[in-house]
Amino acid sequence: MSLDTRYESVDADGDHFDAYCARPELGRGPGILLFQEIFGINDNIRVLAQRLAAAGYVTLAPDMFWRIERRFERKDESGMADAFAIVQRFDLATAVADIQAAHTHLAAMPECTGKIGAVGFCFGGSMVNTLAVRLGADLAAAVPFYGGQPSAADTAKIKAPMLLQYAGLDTRVNVGWPAFEEALKANHITYTGYVYEGANHGFHNDTTPRYDEAAAKLAWQRTTDFFNKYLKS
Repeated sequence: MSLDTRYESVDADGDHFDAYCARPELGRGPGILLFQEIFGINDNIRVLAQRLAAAGYVTLAPDMFWRIERRFERKDESGMADAFAIVQRFDLATAVADIQAAHTHLAAMPECTGKIGAVGFCFGGSMVNTLAVRLGADLAAAVPFYGGQPSAADTAKIKAPMLLQYAGLDTRVNVGWPAFEEALKANHITYTGYVYEGANHGFHNDTTPRYDEAAAKLAWQRTTDFFNKYLKS
């Protein structure tokens, strides 16, 4: 297997930011935006991008913290204090333009077929939900892992099919799930939600002690099946 991996330069408000890109062996495929945890574009995210590329997707992971610190990266939870300090300075209103710029860049890449999905974890899961609200029908599939939920009013703007993945022990994030599900139903949005009982927030990241191998493997299989259904059909 030969994957093309490199950093792309994405235009934003007269400036630019970096995004890690992994292209499939055959060179062309649907696109996936991959959104980071609070640790930045680290080895965990790069490996996930490569796994998605190996499955046939042109994968772009934008540097969401570039306005604060370009290419901020911490290996694992040992960098939690630094990561929280970055998040406290993060401005969602400005970031909305960045995630839309990343989508525009990916859609314009000649290797991308034009169908684009998104997946993200924790902070990145919230970014996926935000992107689904902002893009409406321009997003073909969305998979937020334990991400903060949008309001009922914003949920009504979602058009993409949603695969929602939650950790059973994650009471902080899960408190918003019932209202989110009610809004999804009320607006007739296609969705499937899973709660992985006994798993902690961040269970998919195998570089942390919260990693749950069984839950992570099942959630990833569901993720790739979901993208195959909505992006490759």
